[in-house]
Amino acid sequence: MRYDLAIVGSGFAGSLLAMIARRLGFSVVLIEKGSHPRIVIGESSTPLANLLFEELTIRYDLPVLKPLAKWGSWQRSHPQVACGLKRGFTFHHHVLGTLLASDSERRDQLLVAASPHDEIADTHWYRADFDHFLVLEAKRLGVDYFDRVSLDHFHDDGKGITLKGQRNGYGIEFRAQFIVDATGPRGFLYRALGLSEADFPGYPATQSLYSHFSGVGRLEEAAHSRIDAQPPYPIDDAAVHHVFDGGWIWVLQFSNGMTSAGIAATSELATRLRLVDGAAAWARILDLIPALKTQFASAKAEQPFTYLSRLSFRSSSIAESNWAMLPSAAGFIDPLLSTGFPLTLLGVSRLAEILEKDWNAGSFSTRLSAYATQTDKELLVTARLIGSLYANMRNFDVFAALALLYFAAASFSEAARRLSKPQLASSFLLCDDPGFGPSCVRLCERARQPLSKLESAEFIQDILATIEPFNIAGLGCKERRNWYPVEADDLLKNASKLGVSCEEIVALLHRCGFQLDSSLNCAQERAAIV
Repeated sequence: MRYDLAIVGSGFAGSLLAMIARRLGFSVVLIEKGSHPRIVIGESSTPLANLLFEELTIRYDLPVLKPLAKWGSWQRSHPQVACGLKRGFTFHHHVLGTLLASDSERRDQLLVAASPHDEIADTHWYRADFDHFLVLEAKRLGVDYFDRVSLDHFHDDGKGITLKGQRNGYGIEFRAQFIVDATGPRGFLYRALGLSEADFPGYPATQSLYSHFSGVGRLEEAAHSRIDAQPPYPIDDAAVHHVFDGGWIWVLQFSNGMTSAGIAATSELATRLRLVDGAAAWARILDLIPALKTQFASAKAEQPFTYLSRLSFRSSSIAESNWAMLPSAAGFIDPLLSTGFPLTLLGVSRLAEILEKDWNAGSFSTRLSAYATQTDKELLVTARLIGSLYANMRNFDVFAALALLYFAAASFSEAARRLSKPQLASSFLLCDDPGFGPSCVRLCERARQPLSKLESAEFIQDILATIEPFNIAGLGCKERRNWYPVEADDLLKNASKLGVSCEEIVALLHRCGFQLDSSLNCAQERAAIV
């Protein structure tokens, strides 16, 4: 069986790239080791991820997928595909074994809204349904799909690549001009080519334990007595992070009654907690966090716990002249901040453009080399930030301020792209920006050093000064006490940072589905006054 393109791995990214390649006129085979539906993690989208997804569906004529970029349109168009409502990022700080006390200044919380209302909210992707849906759509568009294939042979003869393996006890062989690896960390090409693993400099060794649960309650019910005002969104309708010295726990709730939850921790803490014990370790962890113990009192693990002794991964090679890894196969850092989806979708977008513009051209290898360099650079930048967050999980004031580096860069990037100014934010976390990029490097290096109370306060001010030229969301405003809603006024006040007028911001809000409420009317009045 001969193809222009063979994509190994039928997660969402592999299937999406396969559909794009078919729209571009390539013959494509999608090869899967397992079968669908199947449970995997990597589930929480972000505004930037959904924008990238939507851009790809428009550019490459994939109208069936476009509604999946927002909660409201998803529910109307594909209600059979389960997902969760994600209005933002919720962080709670804990001291293990201690009851969480009320703090009127909310110094143990960080709530960052990603949307002003449910209709245009982000989602958690229930990957069993989501990935299966995309595979079916890829087949409908003419992608040849083979599941239950165990590949064990990769051979390049200079004219093309031969892949061989077994399927249902029989030999199977594919011939393709180009191979894309979408199989995830330590995946097919990493093993087949005998590639080495590179380090993330200064990043701690981490482990993870996770499962999917039924019967999980709402955190807001357990935390009701601690809420002193109306939060910017229901605290459970988010990617919920429980942060403590050395690690954190995620809780993502889906519309079908399932909840994804797990812990990521430094190997030092993971060893103390004995994560290798699986379900028993999870029970011990819940005993150390009273709010979670209450929330999971009636919960049942619906699949065996998965334990990962090594969470992070970075491949020494990412692309050559006839193969490339998607970012999700090239490296993985941590689920913290939900960086995996935007990184991977940026990679899909870049590879799609290379296939579209450089296939069979002399520039093809050069563009692939640039793709590999940029992918590795963005993985390193992400690891540097998340490593600094791990170093400050005990010092939540600094942790929350460091997180604003991510939220400032992400919100600025999203707005720039929506205003048709992608050149303002061409790289993840603005790492190529001549001001923001180097400043983030310096801040993350400082964050790894022990900080006194005075040094922490000075460091936080330096972070706020760094994000100021890109802060279009009112981040760091003391009066908000770590709760950051999405408000039209913030964008209008900061229109000049994006090089646009207030009228252009109002038009943007209309296009994005910002509700025509008093807040938007106020924004229009402000624009008129300005």
